Amino acid sequence: MTSARSVTRSAPSSVQAATVTSSLLTVQTPGRGFTDLTSEAARFIADAHAGEGALTLFIRHTSASLTIQENADPSVLVDLTTALSRLAPENAGWTHDTEGPDDMPAHIKTMLTQTSLQIPVLSGRLALGTWQAIYLIEHRSRPHRREIVLQFVGSNR
Repeated sequence: MTSARSVTRSAPSSVQAATVTSSLLTVQTPGRGFTDLTSEAARFIADAHAGEGALTLFIRHTSASLTIQENADPSVLVDLTTALSRLAPENAGWTHDTEGPDDMPAHIKTMLTQTSLQIPVLSGRLALGTWQAIYLIEHRSRPHRREIVLQFVGSNR
């Protein structure tokens, strides 16, 4: 049980959500791996003149996904790639292989991760933690053109 002294919460704040701003981000991936989208998301928030609210990112694909992960040690992304490959290996005898041996494992990896993220925006900035970054995860071995919908809902500065 958690002691009441070990938990703190700031006072609630309210704003009226008067703005919905959307944009389509197109990313050319180099093939399997992680692409950092944090600076693009922050640039979108700045261009939207966002104050308080939430940013939603949604990837319009079934063989690539989104995640928030550590941005300090690149070996984290290597280990995550290894873990996903172990969970959905290419040589597991999948029935769906129309687009190649990496297609069905890519769909499984997308199902295990996320196709959308929501990040609070506080005082015009993404409320990410110190070591957090937003990543597109390409699950296919060859390069792809991926589309991510960015949408801010909230107040303007």
